[in-house]
Amino acid sequence: MAQDIPSTSRPTPAAAATGVASIADPGPLGLAGFAATTFFLSTVNARLLPATVEAGVLGLAFFYGGIAQLLAGMWEFVKGNTFGAVAFTSYGAFWLSFWYLVTKGVPEFVAAKATPTDINHAVGTYLLVWTIFTVYMTIAAMRTSLAVLAVFAVLSATFLFLTIGNFGGSEGIIKVGGWLGLVTAALAWYASLAGVANATFKRSIFPVVPR
Repeated sequence: MAQDIPSTSRPTPAAAATGVASIADPGPLGLAGFAATTFFLSTVNARLLPATVEAGVLGLAFFYGGIAQLLAGMWEFVKGNTFGAVAFTSYGAFWLSFWYLVTKGVPEFVAAKATPTDINHAVGTYLLVWTIFTVYMTIAAMRTSLAVLAVFAVLSATFLFLTIGNFGGSEGIIKVGGWLGLVTAALAWYASLAGVANATFKRSIFPVVPR
């Protein structure tokens, strides 16, 4: 009878399926971490707060937007959700890289005596990378829900304006990107709220309009 006992090192398909099903949806966590960090930084970009307080976002960027969102991405891998895994892992890495850029990168640019134009172009190129990524994730988001699609569509516009603004050194265009970022944060919070509330109440309280 010993051969009938499942190996603890290699769970049976049924046990594996049960384990995956028991994992809570990590999506609302990832969306909340992204929304909170985006909101704070966007208040600076929109000039609702002065640029001198930008360092206040670094804790959020590292722990909530970065680590928490990265973990959400890992749990999405476990659940077999390719879109969620790629999105949350990537944007978690984005916020961690942003933390590094502000705390290490820009000071190193200054120490190397880079010109303000060169620094703007470096940041613009960094943002361009994320614009490209977000645009093609928006295409994939067309098969998720209207709530998630709205987040990615507005986020694409946010990154685009911030990219153009940094390349051109235009405070006005960066400010537009900041306001778009605030809209993105609000949409991401709504999608997070819908995920939490609908799962808790076991019914659709806040519609997300599946596609």
